Amino acid sequence: MLCFAEITDSSMDSIDSAHNKVRFYRFEVDVRARQVRKHGIRIRLQQQPFQILVLLLERPGEVVTREALQKAIWPADTFVDFDVGLAAAVHKLRQALGDSAEEPRFIETLPKRGFRFIAPVETVPAKQEGSPDSIILVAPAEAPAPPQPQHLHRRTGSNRKRFLYRISAVAVLVAAVSSAVWWRIRTKPHVYVIAVLPLKNLSAEPNSDYFSDSLTDEIIRKLSLIEGLEVRSRTSSFAFKDKPRNLAEVSRALGVNLVLEGSVLCSGEKLRIDVNVVRVPDDTTIWSERFDRPLADIVAIQDEISRSIVNELRLKQIGGQRRYNTKFETYDLYLKAESLAMKPLDQGKSHQAIELFERVIASDGEFAPAYAGIGEIYARLRNPRGYSPDALQKMREMAKKAIDLDPLLAESWATMGIANASDLMWGDAERAFRQSIQLNPNLSQVRRDFALFVLVPEGKLEEAVQQERKALELDPLAIDQGVQLGLILTLTGGYDEALALTRQSFEAKPVSVGGQVYGHALMLKGRYDDAMRAFGMQGGISRGYLGCVYAKTGRRAEAEQIAAEDDVAKGRHQVLIYAGLGDTDRLFAALNTLADNDDYIVDLYPFYPELGFVRRDPRMRELRRKRNLPPLQ
Repeated sequence: MLCFAEITDSSMDSIDSAHNKVRFYRFEVDVRARQVRKHGIRIRLQQQPFQILVLLLERPGEVVTREALQKAIWPADTFVDFDVGLAAAVHKLRQALGDSAEEPRFIETLPKRGFRFIAPVETVPAKQEGSPDSIILVAPAEAPAPPQPQHLHRRTGSNRKRFLYRISAVAVLVAAVSSAVWWRIRTKPHVYVIAVLPLKNLSAEPNSDYFSDSLTDEIIRKLSLIEGLEVRSRTSSFAFKDKPRNLAEVSRALGVNLVLEGSVLCSGEKLRIDVNVVRVPDDTTIWSERFDRPLADIVAIQDEISRSIVNELRLKQIGGQRRYNTKFETYDLYLKAESLAMKPLDQGKSHQAIELFERVIASDGEFAPAYAGIGEIYARLRNPRGYSPDALQKMREMAKKAIDLDPLLAESWATMGIANASDLMWGDAERAFRQSIQLNPNLSQVRRDFALFVLVPEGKLEEAVQQERKALELDPLAIDQGVQLGLILTLTGGYDEALALTRQSFEAKPVSVGGQVYGHALMLKGRYDDAMRAFGMQGGISRGYLGCVYAKTGRRAEAEQIAAEDDVAKGRHQVLIYAGLGDTDRLFAALNTLADNDDYIVDLYPFYPELGFVRRDPRMRELRRKRNLPPLQ
């Protein structure tokens, strides 16, 4: 143990001069001067973090309890929240040393106990007259010194000096080797997976949830641009909105090891944001900060949060966005529009969001995210027969403008990918989606759209499944994620997994796409009675599937009756029914009708198992050629 005195203002001046300086890694701590230097350059460190460092250096390898720290640094008559103060001081100390709570090189957290200094430490005694500077290596764990042989005491003069130099050199070498080995052990690659829980809205103003919710969305977006940090999607994170704090449940449900949580308080022109990043396995706060700023600093605060997490976890930024210096009123409008756009698809809310985005553009024509927002809404408003020409033109226009203003907006590249796919420009669509994923690999919806609207039509089913699996991993609580993966699995023979993925959706809401995929998987497994029951519960949306089952089970008249029904999705129904009946002529007639109506499902149907018997028909090759797609293999 290093013998420092009790850490108080008066005692620091009375520390024994023989142990005035301490070294570890590339740092030197001068206790008397209250300074920390790295490579001889002084590092700014406030009083409390410095006191904690000295207390830890006194006992390398040993636990310094929270109680000991409180007694030494926060006396009983100090009116302060000890937990908050300690967390802030330790965080500042780690920042100064370039350390990390997740992968500590110097300071290890022992949950609910205290902290331990884990790096090799050297004490540097003061110079002695006529002797070289000596370095004493202190092991992390204290051990009794071995008895010194008598003959060592008889060394004098030049022999003694040579011996001391050798001892010093060996000590330095041992310290260097142990530090190198320790560094190699402590810095193994680590996968960080974080969920950003909805920030709590502490503001008293009514209808102000949009601000905290949209701010959460913006933080998710910025963290998604950090290499080495996997970020769970909004849908899954918002499943925990307004629920009691239970990080173990969050970790289990989302598969994360880090959680960002916090609160937002707006009062007049002032803004307070409290943010904590917690390591879930031991419920340890690895970073926390309070931002008391003017409302106008809202964008700068988001950047600071992102940079702090990058520094704390020793990661690096792989993407970014143009910095927008827009007025707060304009940004507030954008947050309101984002809040509406993020809600489940609803024509009324979508048009309200578009109107708000257009007001943002009227206020600041250079604000690229507003153009991107409009483009994304149009991308989501696909009807059963595709996009109207006006909607497609508007979608492309908005995406192009956003990219021109900010080429790093991943969402706009994805929107451009959808527009290109709608125009049957498959190569351009694929390049746009890959650019989007490269810019931001954490966008689950982008991966889903890429899989369904580009990869499946191109016949790249294996990669489509991979993209869907990654999307489900990023957004595990979104039921529709598993539904779309289930749909593609029915095209590749994965019927059992498709059933498992969609059963919950069917049971919760039988009249849904999930229920339809569930029934389809039952039909493909030959469970026709169960499939008919499932489709019968779903009504109009699954009439084509029901007719297909009728055809397969010999109820041809009933199948023909459904095929003749007047329905907005009549062409879709007829493809399935005529496939079940084995009527190739009417099947291709129905497929061509869908192509004429620009219904995107015409590019998916060739991979349905029911159409397997016509894949090598020359008419299929011609249909694919008309759709600018390669022949089926």
